[in-house]
Amino acid sequence: MIGAIRRAFRTPDLRKKLLFTLGILVIFRLGSFIPSPGIDYTKVQECVASPQLNEGGFAMINLFSGGALLQLSIFALGIMPYITASIIVQLLRVVIPRFEALHKEGASGQAKLTQYTRYLTIGLAILNSTTLVATVRSGALFGDVQNCQDLIANDTWWGIAVLVLTLTAGTGLIMWLGEQITEHGVGNGMSLLIFTSVASAFPSSLGAIFREQGVDIFIIVMAVGLVLIALVVFVEQSQRRIPVQYAKRMVGRRMFGGTSTYIPIKVNMAGVIPVIFASSVLYLPSLISQFFDPESKAVEWINTYFTRGDHPLYITVYALLTIFFAYFYVAITFNPEEVADNMKKYGGFIPGIRAGRPTAEYLSYVLSRINFPGSLYLAFVALIPLIALVLINANQNFPFGGTSLLIVVGVGLETVKQIDAQMQQRHYEGLLR
Repeated sequence: MIGAIRRAFRTPDLRKKLLFTLGILVIFRLGSFIPSPGIDYTKVQECVASPQLNEGGFAMINLFSGGALLQLSIFALGIMPYITASIIVQLLRVVIPRFEALHKEGASGQAKLTQYTRYLTIGLAILNSTTLVATVRSGALFGDVQNCQDLIANDTWWGIAVLVLTLTAGTGLIMWLGEQITEHGVGNGMSLLIFTSVASAFPSSLGAIFREQGVDIFIIVMAVGLVLIALVVFVEQSQRRIPVQYAKRMVGRRMFGGTSTYIPIKVNMAGVIPVIFASSVLYLPSLISQFFDPESKAVEWINTYFTRGDHPLYITVYALLTIFFAYFYVAITFNPEEVADNMKKYGGFIPGIRAGRPTAEYLSYVLSRINFPGSLYLAFVALIPLIALVLINANQNFPFGGTSLLIVVGVGLETVKQIDAQMQQRHYEGLLR
C-alpha cells in the first residue's frame, strides 16, 4: 500500500490532483475554525468545552459541519444545505415532469439540474442561517448549558444581517470548493468534504471514550470498530449481478452488439440517505416541542421518549423509519421500467426473460429481494450509536456507527477506486489488488 501511494505521488498529473484535493480540504477545515462576525468567540468556546453539553437535535448538522456548527464559524452550516437541495431536486423528478425530462436529456439536462440545485442550496442556506441565528439568540443552541444565552456580541439588526450573510456565503464557498475538487482533483468533491467533516470528529470521540470509560472500554471499542468497518466494507462491495445479453445488429455496414454484460444491484443501494431521513424525522417532535409549554404532558412525553435516544421506543421507531426510507429512496432512484425500456431500445435482454414489461417485473422482484437485507443492514448500522449509548453511556456521535461509519467507509472506498483507476491507466498495479 505504501509503495502504491509513492507511485501515485511520482506521477506528475496524479500528484497535482492529489495535492490540489488536499489543499482544498485544508482550506475547508481552516474555515471551520474562523469565527463569524459579531460572535463572542471566547464564550462560545467555553460553551463547547462544557461537560454539560447536550447537542440533541443539532448532532446531525454538527456532524456534517465537522463541529463548525456549535463553534458558530463561517462554515457553521457545512454541506448540509447542499445535501438537502440535492435530495429535494432528486425527489422532484417524480413530481415535476420537467425535471424528469431534464434528467433524460443527458449532460445538458444534468447541468441544468445542477444549476437548480445551486440556487436551492443558497435559498436553504439563507433559511438555515436565519434559523440558526434565531436559535442562538434564544439561547437554545447549547440546550441546558449555563451562561450560553448571550453569544452574539453585536445584537443589532445590522449585525444580525451581516451574520446571516456570512453564514450563507460560507455555504456557497463550500459548494464551490466541492465542485473544484470534482473538476480538478480526485474523487467527488462534496463527498470528500463530508468525509473530512465526519472523520475530524473521530479523534475527539475516541478521546472522550478513553477519558470517561477507561482503557478497557477503549480497547473494546477499537476492536468492535475494526469488525464493523470490515462488515460495512463487505456489504458495501456486495452486489447482485444480473446478466444482460445484447443482440447483434447492423448499423450501416458495421456490426454492433453481441456482447455480454450485467446490471449491478448493490445490497445497499440507498447509501446513507435513509439514516439521515430517519434522524431528521425523529428530530421533528423535539423541535416542535420547543414552541410549547415545557411543563405540558405532551412535551414531557416527547422529552422522555424522543430526545436522548436510549429508550426502547425511540430505538424501535428509528429502526422502522430507516427500513421504510430505504425502500422509499430505492423506489425513487431506481426505475425498473426505465431500465427495461433502455435495454429494449438497444437490443438488450436478460437470458430467459422477455424484453419489455417482463424484464421490468423481474428487476422489481430482484430489487425487493435485495433491498430487504439491505434495509436491515442499514437499520443495524444506524442503531450502533444508540446501543453504545445504552451499554457504555457513549453519546450519539459514537464514531463507529450510524452515518459516520457509512460515510467514512463509503467515500473512502469510492475515492480509492478512482485513484486506482487512474493509476491503472498509467500501467501501474494500483492501490487495490
